[in-house]
Amino acid sequence: MFGWIRSRFIKTGSTVTHSNTSENLATQERFLKLEGILGFKPSNLALYEKALRHRSTTSLEQYESYDSYERLEFLGDAVLDLISAELLFEKYPEEDEGFLTKNRAKMVRGETLSNLSKDLGIEALLEFSDTKGGVTRSKGILADIFESLVAAIYITEGYAVTYDFVKEVYNKHLNFDELAKINDNFKSTLLEFAQANKMDLPEYKVVGEKGPGHNRTFDVEVMLGSKVLGIGTGKSKKKAEQAAARNALESLDVA
Repeated sequence: MFGWIRSRFIKTGSTVTHSNTSENLATQERFLKLEGILGFKPSNLALYEKALRHRSTTSLEQYESYDSYERLEFLGDAVLDLISAELLFEKYPEEDEGFLTKNRAKMVRGETLSNLSKDLGIEALLEFSDTKGGVTRSKGILADIFESLVAAIYITEGYAVTYDFVKEVYNKHLNFDELAKINDNFKSTLLEFAQANKMDLPEYKVVGEKGPGHNRTFDVEVMLGSKVLGIGTGKSKKKAEQAAARNALESLDVA
């Protein structure tokens, strides 16, 4: 699976000279920290540099538009979905598909992944180039970087090493049983609240879109009657709606 991608990236990365790679290193300490996070020495530093590089740096002359983490994030998202499903399948042999699906969503949601980035210290390794100071290390960026790092591990080391890395991170930093108890279907909760209080039913509307086609971000607002009660952002309309519903529940002092 994805074998041709792995061979292509490794071949491409091998053509980068040591001097060119060195120009992009903040310090040698940065990559020693990365090695400590990974638990092994990266075999292709150029690829890991890209995995940790924010798109704001692509405005610089030495980078192309694709030289940020975004393409790797796309692949990492798929790999992480598979590993999370496999971990849950092994951990809960008697649970049904619905339970497994809900908990996989909780394992790969933005809040979970951004917290993992912070816990691992990935946040300190990010490469930014924002002269106007408008870019922040938001939860969304930290979640994306975790996925891009997973992709870099997969491409350079293969599935088995990636699986072991993700499994160790989840086992160390997540409580699976506590995670299973979390109710994160905010849309359902908001609907039940509105019905119980004889309010208008929630209506969701996309009010903004940004980003390239393969990496869109949506802004959604939720209304009860004529009043906007919450606004949310997500990488899909469904995720943005859930974020908006959560925001609405907080404004109603229900969450």
